[in-house]
Amino acid sequence: MSILEFYDYLKIGRPDVIIPSSASNVHEGHFNVFKRIGSCALNSAPYNRKDFYKITLVIGKGVLNYPKQKIIVDGSALLINNPITPYSWETTSSNQSGYFCLFNESFIRERTEPFKDSLLSKIHENPVLLLNETQVKDITLIFERMMGMMEDDYSFKNDLLQTYVKLLIHSAIKILPKEAHDNVHNASTRISNLFFELLESQFPINTTDDIIVLRTANDFAERLNIHVNHLNHAVKELTGKTTSEHISGRMADEAIALLRHTEWNISEIGYCLGFEYPANFNIFFKRQTMASPRSFRQLQNQEM
Repeated sequence: MSILEFYDYLKIGRPDVIIPSSASNVHEGHFNVFKRIGSCALNSAPYNRKDFYKITLVIGKGVLNYPKQKIIVDGSALLINNPITPYSWETTSSNQSGYFCLFNESFIRERTEPFKDSLLSKIHENPVLLLNETQVKDITLIFERMMGMMEDDYSFKNDLLQTYVKLLIHSAIKILPKEAHDNVHNASTRISNLFFELLESQFPINTTDDIIVLRTANDFAERLNIHVNHLNHAVKELTGKTTSEHISGRMADEAIALLRHTEWNISEIGYCLGFEYPANFNIFFKRQTMASPRSFRQLQNQEM
């Protein structure tokens, strides 16, 4: 399920919901937050994999359907879902309240700091965390601050919203039992984490002299001293996407950022991303975004 499809589903029960323009572009950072009260029907959401993260403060009764288990929630809980694992939520009581926020990977990734091993990946095997009254109050306060910031015109609003998301994640990690903290990553997780660290170490591109050198799965496998099939299997097992998809997506994210935030010409941007010929960069960018670099930049300039 894409973010746009989720909004279409949400609008069935909440026709007043406005779909933000950022929801239509998978490479643009997207975030939103909602109250659950008055929006939960006694039905089951579609069981599938979503292409976004969702963190929900549930106050009420329901069932989280996971691939190998059903988790019953009766009271207050924090539900954390990521794009890796398919799931559905079934509401089993009419008395529901709480909040939820959703965001994509482009939103949570900071250009000034390597994405590395996302905190979200540390807790995906513990999707439901039962809360006591104090924890409910603390997490409610974070959501309420998110709601308030969505209405604010603060210039660095997204930076602050990212901070609130990280506060939620850290709150969840503190609630996890100690054995979950100490759990040793399996081989696929370790290899994937090394891959993502290496991928992010090439970004951000700050000058036209910065040129990325690792552009293919083979490049990364050689640097990590493992067979490319081993790398591909590990990344696909953990994320559901191929190594090449992650590389292309991250390069597209950087291209978008450079087109938006620099005055470099398109040839310079393409060259920094490893494309010797502008035509090849144009083909790559259009395949990723459905727009040429020139038309994308012109549209951005018109919107400013």
